[in-house]
Amino acid sequence: MLPAHHRLRRSPDFREAVRRGRRAGGGHVVVHLLDVAAAALTGEADDPPRGRAPVTAGLVVSRAVGGAVVRTRVKRRLRHLLAARLDQLPPGARLVGRAAPSAAGATSA
Repeated sequence: MLPAHHRLRRSPDFREAVRRGRRAGGGHVVVHLLDVAAAALTGEADDPPRGRAPVTAGLVVSRAVGGAVVRTRVKRRLRHLLAARLDQLPPGARLVGRAAPSAAGATSA
């Protein structure tokens, strides 16, 4: 589980990270990363960070991935991988991980 202060919760925050953030994709996951501090300097961010803002992250796992049990398993695996890497991101960054349907068949390894 991600600590509460690291969770991305508001729909506009998800939307902004997906629309304005940099995108990188693999076979099972597409990741959108918005460096809010850098975007605030260029005037692109809607809500600039105050002080040393924590990294926030959220996951999107649609029904295309599978049923509720499969989606929960995929989210649990992604959260575990994400939590271990939050300290590598710039302060105030927003990260959205979007699972592809192929993530349902992916192994934990």
